[in-house]
Amino acid sequence: MTARLFQPMSMRTLNLANRVVIGPMCQYSAVDGCTQAWHSIHLGQLALGNPGMLIVEATSVEPRGRISHGCVGLYDGATEAALGRTLLDIRSVCATPIGLQLGHAGRKASSGRPWEGGRLIPIDAGGWERVAPSAVPITDDEPPPRALERDELPQLIEAFVAATRRADRIGFDAIELHAAHGYLLHQFLSPIANHREDDYGGTLANRMRFPLEVIAAVRAAWPAHKPLGVRISATDWIEGSGWHVPQAIEFSKRCAQLGVDWMDVSSGGVSPKQQIHIGPGYQVPFAEAIRSGLSIPVMTVGLITEPQQAENILAEGKADLIGIARGALYDPRWVWRAAEALGGKVDAARQFWRSSPQGRPVVFNEVRYGQR
Repeated sequence: MTARLFQPMSMRTLNLANRVVIGPMCQYSAVDGCTQAWHSIHLGQLALGNPGMLIVEATSVEPRGRISHGCVGLYDGATEAALGRTLLDIRSVCATPIGLQLGHAGRKASSGRPWEGGRLIPIDAGGWERVAPSAVPITDDEPPPRALERDELPQLIEAFVAATRRADRIGFDAIELHAAHGYLLHQFLSPIANHREDDYGGTLANRMRFPLEVIAAVRAAWPAHKPLGVRISATDWIEGSGWHVPQAIEFSKRCAQLGVDWMDVSSGGVSPKQQIHIGPGYQVPFAEAIRSGLSIPVMTVGLITEPQQAENILAEGKADLIGIARGALYDPRWVWRAAEALGGKVDAARQFWRSSPQGRPVVFNEVRYGQR
């Protein structure tokens, strides 16, 4: 019997050969929002490792929505052309489905790269204006972002729609909207960041309003045959306050009603006061809770490092897809290792057919393997 991890899955007309998704990972290596040679090589090696799908890093829908100077954007002709070349490079060597994560950093924008300390870059030091649902700073020693006016929200929605249309023109197979990790859409959802007193703040229904408006607009602009996912934080990890699992379940149900095809369940990121209890598979219970009330697939992430661990999560019905991120940076052939451990097969590029070590199980699809 084929391991669950290597059973195919379809979402709309997109076919995934297995249940492993290489998640979006910021590389902080773009120039003026444009992808570079680094991105083609980085993403190409991950795609050649044969996951079911590869999702390109968080890509901002407008310049001020970038986390850092090195973050990717998709908001003008230059960024569209650069990302198109990157996608063409990957597609020229493999057929792995490629998705794109679209987002906006909100109050977490204008930050230094991680290896530069990651701190806020003031405008007079080369940073840019940050906008958010409310003028609430992330830390007490940082200036607050500017609160978005109500009449600015339609313009932001249009920025998401314009990026969606660009992603379709380039030829991406799927889009994932980033509503997690303390970025703009999560900021609207969480009462920690959203202190608005209009109908975009306060109650759960109000805090969900803007993210749901973005999702509805993107779904309408994205071709009906292509799947759309949403990444959420299931909890803010702030005891007694903030965004938490029951609210995340309700939001996920509303997403499904709007035509979202999968939920990618993570956690945290909106406050430095979060108390995260990290351990192997520590976010799986969140995915399981959200999956129990949904009819669409759920992806789980977070310290899932071993093939049997991933297989058990799927076999026990806790999730439908496994997101691998940092583990794939260390081991771009993680899917091959999983196939060897679980008796699966992958459609590896023919240039790799002779790579199996002597005495080890051949994990390449025999139909394509041919003569050695």
